[in-house]
Amino acid sequence: MTRSKGYTTIKSKLDKNKSYTFDEAIKFIKENPNAKFDESIELHLKLGIDVKKSEQQVKGNITLPHNVGKEAKIIAFVGPDKLKEAKEAGAAIVGGEELINEIKDSKKINFDVAVAEPKIMPKLAQIAKILGPKGLMPSPKTETVGENIKEMIALLKKGKLNFKNDDSGNIHQVIGKISWDQNKLKENYESFTEVIRRSKPASAKGIFIRSITLCSTMGPAVKITV
Repeated sequence: MTRSKGYTTIKSKLDKNKSYTFDEAIKFIKENPNAKFDESIELHLKLGIDVKKSEQQVKGNITLPHNVGKEAKIIAFVGPDKLKEAKEAGAAIVGGEELINEIKDSKKINFDVAVAEPKIMPKLAQIAKILGPKGLMPSPKTETVGENIKEMIALLKKGKLNFKNDDSGNIHQVIGKISWDQNKLKENYESFTEVIRRSKPASAKGIFIRSITLCSTMGPAVKITV
């Protein structure tokens, strides 16, 4: 991949043999923007897990101290008696079996997160292969399946995030914008990394968080002291 001159110049300022503290990394990123827009601050963690073992998958949810990015577009899979409740709570798309069939036929996904009533879950099996690979399948583990649809949607609209490791054992998460106050970014960073530390699978051996890097949307990665 060919990098821009700006990217290369910024990267040359980094000590490739050094691990930076969070404060040092954020200071560096803020002083070296590489775009005219307000770049996101991205957190990347390399985990010591065996991605081939289902019991070592790391996933869950968190509501960060400071909401990041745009408000999530929520779809609610509910029965007829809760259609109005879900819509009033703020779900952008609401429906039951007809909605499931629509997604099954079109294979199109135009939402960011899904919630569902327990009684709808067996019907969602029809589109599990569409939602699953995108990490959008509702699950009790991510608190996106339950009777209290209103509460689930309210938490998601406050900025509740779902996380899941990718096929390489990495987790990626935006924690704010380059324009944000450093303390806000640090609070989101500490909250997220603490949740990941507590999510270590019992069968995972050795060092769990192997590396942490921070970068802006268009900038080079800065290695953080684990």
